[in-house]
Amino acid sequence: MERLVVLLIIVVAGCSPKIKSNLTNAQPALSANDEVAFLDLKHEVPQKVVKIGSLKFQDSGFSTDCSFNSILNKARLEARKNGANIVKVVEKKEPDLWSSCYRLNIDLYKFEGSVSSLPQYKLTLD
Repeated sequence: MERLVVLLIIVVAGCSPKIKSNLTNAQPALSANDEVAFLDLKHEVPQKVVKIGSLKFQDSGFSTDCSFNSILNKARLEARKNGANIVKVVEKKEPDLWSSCYRLNIDLYKFEGSVSSLPQYKLTLD
């Protein structure tokens, strides 16, 4: 029975993309109602931001639920926990022969203006 529980934990934990974080300037957490902007590669980071840190999403080898939008939703949760309201994609590797997952490098920023006024990526339903 114990082996089954351990195996189940490994399988469930292994199904998520691996996240590495480097948060150098965490701020007070944002509420679930605070907006978070998604800036893709083509979008510019506005002036007068504070960099909170960076995230790296990688394939764990058994990853599922690792579409572009799914990873951005996970990044939004990390951003809010650390006081960031901008999620900026700085490197994007699309699924290929070696991985069925998106692999993203993301920077997190705190912007004092309204993020809803920024040109940004709009999440879609997968």
